[in-house]
Amino acid sequence: MPSPDVTYPPLDTLKPVADDLWIVDSGPQHAAGLALPVRMSVIRLPSGGMWLHSPTRFSEPLRREIEALGPIRHLVAPNIAHWTHLKEWQAHCPEARTSAAPNLRQRSQVQSQGVRLDRDLGETPPEDWNGVIEQIMVPGGGGFTEVAFFHRPTRTLLLADLVQNLEPGKLPIGTRLFAALNGILAPDGKAPAYLRLAIRLRRSEARQAAERILAWNPERVILGHGRWFEKEGTAQLKHAFRWLVG
Repeated sequence: MPSPDVTYPPLDTLKPVADDLWIVDSGPQHAAGLALPVRMSVIRLPSGGMWLHSPTRFSEPLRREIEALGPIRHLVAPNIAHWTHLKEWQAHCPEARTSAAPNLRQRSQVQSQGVRLDRDLGETPPEDWNGVIEQIMVPGGGGFTEVAFFHRPTRTLLLADLVQNLEPGKLPIGTRLFAALNGILAPDGKAPAYLRLAIRLRRSEARQAAERILAWNPERVILGHGRWFEKEGTAQLKHAFRWLVG
């Protein structure tokens, strides 16, 4: 019996979500013997420049498809895990500026691969997207921080790993077992167990950040892995955050 397809075809192409907002489904991404679906979000800023959140694998047709809408100006790495494909995008989009979560530049893998990080993100959005895309830092132990982003015009929240929502029927047995043990199977996805442990090391600050994210009242929530929340975003996010905010 062939292995199930963990991904969400069509892959490596823009899929419209709302005005000036697209997703790109890709993968499978292989890590520690697991196969995971991955997703990038793409926003067109009022300036016309394109903003890429958690870039997935590079392809020339995808670059051309995005740049038909506007020049690629920003590459965003939202946490210390979502950076793998930055270097190739940088090579083909030399005018794009790379913004990264705190502590990413300290990682030996990032340094050894020569990934360029132009600035570290903070609580205040850079002038480039201030007023259009808001951001909140969710801290954890071990150097982990994820920057959550909110596209104000469409009321869309963008997350990388703070919620993973893997559909069991799409997973090979090893990945399904890992997802079950980590509590990230749909429809009850959340942060994986190892990440919840790290975040609990700074629980008070993380809970305040999660409450502020919920106060954005997102209409939809786009996730880096698995089925995303296309409607009733705030209600589904409250369910996913119940381990931290409940």
